[in-house]
Amino acid sequence: MSDIGISELVRMWIDGWIESRGASDPVCEPWGWTIDVGQPRHVARHVVPEPTEADVRKIVAGTSAPGTWLKLFAEDEAVLPWLGPGWQRDVPGYLMTRPLAPEPHEIPAGYTLTNWTRGGVTRVLVRTQAGHFAARGQMAQVGSHAVADQIETAAEHRRKGLGGLVMRTLQSSAYEAGARTGLLVGTPEGQALYSSLGWTTRSPMASLWYEPSEAAR
Repeated sequence: MSDIGISELVRMWIDGWIESRGASDPVCEPWGWTIDVGQPRHVARHVVPEPTEADVRKIVAGTSAPGTWLKLFAEDEAVLPWLGPGWQRDVPGYLMTRPLAPEPHEIPAGYTLTNWTRGGVTRVLVRTQAGHFAARGQMAQVGSHAVADQIETAAEHRRKGLGGLVMRTLQSSAYEAGARTGLLVGTPEGQALYSSLGWTTRSPMASLWYEPSEAAR
């Protein structure tokens, strides 16, 4: 994986992300890709693997639709000066990778685990014995790579190993289905978990969305 450039890694992540979310096929742009997502607060996103000031300013100047997102693979501090009014800062992300392999995953006492695969996307659900939600996640496979997405643990069930259980289950399922490389974009909090599970950080990612004030519309 170390010999794969950031643009190729980002494209691999995009392919899995759109499979996981049911978004449109990416449209190639000179600076990256545009993806139609189709949600009220997430209409579309522009993904820029190697952002330059000229490219970002051009995208910003051409954006008028609220709910347009920017995913810029750089530190927040590097790209924030290039944005204009109306752009909101989301939690930063980290593009991470790891080779996939079979992973032992023991279910902690007091919990149950269910997993299923449909349309190339494997989902894992962890509940309490009483059936209450505890943790979840999904992983979409595209050829020999798979992208983990929407990994979540309920606040009251954190620090009990459930995030690791979800990830190991997903990684094993993807490996058994033929995937050999895993990718994800994690939050700063998630980065610590994924690092402990053998994932390597490849790039920071600034995440922003356009939501101008009523007066500016």
